[in-house]
Amino acid sequence: MKKFFKLSLVMMLAFTLVLAGCGKKADNGGAAPSGNASGGEKKSDVKIGMVTDVGGVNDKSFNQSAWEALEKLKKDTGISTKYLQSKADSDYVPNLNQFVQGKYNLTWGIGFVIADAMKTVAQQNPTANFAIIDNVVEAPNVQSITFAENEGSFLVGVVAAKMTKTNKIGFVGGMDIPVIKRFEAGFKAGVAAVNPDAKVLINYTGAFDKPDLGKAAAATMYNDGADIIFHSSGATGNGVFNEANDRIKQGKKVWVIGVDKDQSLEFGDQVTLTSMVKGVEEAVTKYSKMVVDGSFKPGAPVTLGLKDNGVGLASTSSKNVPADVLKLADEYKEKIIKGEIKVPEQ
Repeated sequence: MKKFFKLSLVMMLAFTLVLAGCGKKADNGGAAPSGNASGGEKKSDVKIGMVTDVGGVNDKSFNQSAWEALEKLKKDTGISTKYLQSKADSDYVPNLNQFVQGKYNLTWGIGFVIADAMKTVAQQNPTANFAIIDNVVEAPNVQSITFAENEGSFLVGVVAAKMTKTNKIGFVGGMDIPVIKRFEAGFKAGVAAVNPDAKVLINYTGAFDKPDLGKAAAATMYNDGADIIFHSSGATGNGVFNEANDRIKQGKKVWVIGVDKDQSLEFGDQVTLTSMVKGVEEAVTKYSKMVVDGSFKPGAPVTLGLKDNGVGLASTSSKNVPADVLKLADEYKEKIIKGEIKVPEQ
């Protein structure tokens, strides 16, 4: 009897331990604890922040490209990333300062219009590191990265000029600032190079975050006979795509040329003729990686053009652009790289 009692007690204790073990596993959902020790996850003490312009992080354009680059780097290296969305120009300084106060290793400013705010904050915080896309900030702790948008826009101008059926082509810009003027100048030069009879209609909406203005601008241009519109207007350009899609549903054949990203991935091949892509994602990745490995040191401003693969046609262009037109665009690309053609900036 005593032996039976002792055996029963041992079995009860063992059963209790099993239940306890099961309970602990259920507490964390059955997942292994995070960290290098058991989960194999990479961890890093590096913190990188990003301040958007008013277009926002989901602008389907360069803000989104920059954030996607940081998110991928976070996954690959275990760094901490965070973005602050700016709703107005008055948000730039406090947003930049928030990352400085948080001891972030690098703070990105995405967009031409952030330059003045970044210069102010950088001068006030000389030990903090910054980087800006699309403008130049003269400060020793800021890495400035710009692009030769005029060169890439020349190529989509060639495509538009060869593919228009009406000889009327539109350009919708956001704010009337130097970076967008480079898009316009290159685009018009590309059109003129291969189709001097084509007319380019111009409309600046004055905003990067107003799809309704983009839609209205596109409607006016399509009504005036344009069958292709190239936009360089951030989230405002979403409205250009919306207007084009509305007309396609009505049986009309119109196109949009996207900007910064391959916008066919967002809006579809039925409306996106091609896109003038900028290497924002590559640039943000490159300089952010330097922070991770300890080699980041702000230097002279960098401009990325066709020779650097910093701008160019989207890789999916062959879906809608005939091979002979792409071949022609490639020929012009080589002439630009060799210096045989000097693309205007304004």
